[in-house]
Amino acid sequence: MTSSATVLYVMIASPGDVSDGREAALRAISSWNESNARTRSVVVVPLRWESVVPQAGDHPQAIINAALLDNADALVGIFGSRIGTATPTAISGTVEEIDRAVADGKRVHLWFSTAPHPNDVDIEQLAALRQFRDDLARRSLYGTYANADELIAKVWAAIDSDIEALGIGGPLDPAPALAGVKLIVQSGSENIPEQDSRGRLKTRVRRFIDVKNEGGIDAESLTARAGDRQANLLYEGDRPRTLHAGQLQRFRYDLSIADGVPTNVLVKWTEEGEPRERLFDV
Repeated sequence: MTSSATVLYVMIASPGDVSDGREAALRAISSWNESNARTRSVVVVPLRWESVVPQAGDHPQAIINAALLDNADALVGIFGSRIGTATPTAISGTVEEIDRAVADGKRVHLWFSTAPHPNDVDIEQLAALRQFRDDLARRSLYGTYANADELIAKVWAAIDSDIEALGIGGPLDPAPALAGVKLIVQSGSENIPEQDSRGRLKTRVRRFIDVKNEGGIDAESLTARAGDRQANLLYEGDRPRTLHAGQLQRFRYDLSIADGVPTNVLVKWTEEGEPRERLFDV
């Protein structure tokens, strides 16, 4: 079945040291679309510099501005321990994007990571970032995030806020929700490109377990544990959280030499006040 929808273009802006944050913002947009695109008649399209076609004849930032920023309705800005590379008009490309978005009246949301800085952190970059954050506090309200899961939830909320503020979307023949909690658990991995402190590109493998609630009610106090391990491999898997109806939660994990990929995952949750648990093969 085909249907019409309004497109909300969201630019993901950041220096090169927050690949996890950029990926979290992308996952937030993807999961929001999966849960809401049809019922709210809105599709959110991420705009990222990784998708810009290489082009000669102008400064790289000008090319990114023309390809992404000029077409964006909103901007999500993410910072870790770097301010970024200076441009002819700003202390960094990310700051230029933010300033231009604000001047153009676009919706702008900024978050700073509270995770520990890397051992090889660039002191000058960190000092410049802190100065920018202090200046920003005098004219804007910014947020913080401790990990990718928290950022996903905050970007999701920002999308809802943008849609309401812009007055777009609306109900469109909502699909009937499944009664109760319906969990789908799958394992996966992906190759993540990232830069070291010297700007060199490298690739690492990120492994994860996805838990999605396709039911009609929230799964409360949800935890996930690799069922065939004494110690929980899943990052923050033992921390209870609410998995809303239609929402996806990703649990990352790392493998040591002695570990193998988990074969099953034990998920526990509370459903309408009743404790539940199930062992899922992955």
